[in-house]
Amino acid sequence: MNVMNARLSVMMFLQFFIWGGWFVTLGTFLTTTLAASGGQVGMAFSTQSWGAIIAPFFVGLIADRFFNAERILAVLHLLGAVLLFQLYRAPDFSAFYPYVLAYMLVYMPTLALVNAVAFRQIKDPAREFSRIRVWGTVGWIVAGIVISFGFAWDAQQAIAAGGLRNTFLMSAVASLVLGLYSFSLPKTAPLKSTADAPGIKQMLGADALGLLKDRSYLVFFLASILICIPLAFYYQNANPFLAEIGVTNPTAKMALGQVSEVLFMLLLPLFIQRFGIKIALLVGMLAWALRYVLFAYGNNGDQAFMLLIGIALHGVCYDFFFVCGQIYTDAKAPERFRSSAQGLITLATYGVGMLIGFWVAGQITDHFTAQNGHDWRSIWLFPAGFSVGVLLCFALAFKGRGGEKEAMPSTV
Repeated sequence: MNVMNARLSVMMFLQFFIWGGWFVTLGTFLTTTLAASGGQVGMAFSTQSWGAIIAPFFVGLIADRFFNAERILAVLHLLGAVLLFQLYRAPDFSAFYPYVLAYMLVYMPTLALVNAVAFRQIKDPAREFSRIRVWGTVGWIVAGIVISFGFAWDAQQAIAAGGLRNTFLMSAVASLVLGLYSFSLPKTAPLKSTADAPGIKQMLGADALGLLKDRSYLVFFLASILICIPLAFYYQNANPFLAEIGVTNPTAKMALGQVSEVLFMLLLPLFIQRFGIKIALLVGMLAWALRYVLFAYGNNGDQAFMLLIGIALHGVCYDFFFVCGQIYTDAKAPERFRSSAQGLITLATYGVGMLIGFWVAGQITDHFTAQNGHDWRSIWLFPAGFSVGVLLCFALAFKGRGGEKEAMPSTV
């Protein structure tokens, strides 16, 4: 790895260490330390969706036109460090929520900015970017290991004592470091003219709306939004579930999902070439249903292996549907609309889909909450059944020609 790629890898590591350092344990922190309801937890998680909706406007209208990307990245992470410190200090949910909303509005644009910095500095993106981006996944994994094995903040006694509050302080320090480090990154100037920068229609994916006239793509598009509802259950409830039933080092064990994500990312191109896009998408949806059934019937005793398998299925769940969907979108869209099409599917899933999903997850969690805890089996069976419903509708309605193998890019 050359010096430039090493510097960019450090940037990616810190970028996702920050996010993984507090987001995984957020649900547990809110329900224990701040005594938040399921609806309030859903509100907190939905700030990610609001950030995803706002981010394209910020990056497209400001970063791509007027300022160096690395400088905006630095300023946003320095501001993020202040907001994370305020989250560390928040005494209750009413004080916590405005800061987490502000933080996600600040953080989500940085995901596009680190990509912009990386792509503009490397010579062969197709070959080099994945090697740089993987360090982001490593950063997320390391954050979980630090929380569980380094400081044991997610141990039951530590949780009861408010130990998870320290995750925000740790992430604030990392955000401060990345903010300062970003000033040293290579200059990534804005596009030379406003004509080169994406317009409102492109940022919203409006240029790609014509894709929805294709029945197969419309079915995929709607399925992508709907499958985000069960996805939200995992992000919102997995860590509180594991902590509540007494699983030791739950945050570190959840990092198995990111390890799985890397492994299945390597297998995905081979699977698509062998079986086609439709089968890959169906496998992804089936994995969601299977994961939640495993969570529903697993326990912290002799069925603990079911929980670990459910966590490890994250790679299949995410890669075989969302990454596969990005490949499918890229293949279906005309070349001039490909960026716009990716913007459309991202806005629909991480914006609209996840926003709905976190609300539904909060309502279902509240419905199955009692004084002595949660009815986790009923909570997990809801997204399991929902995933099966989406799978069946997709299998019947998606009429890809020849298994959509012709949609595979030749480079995959």
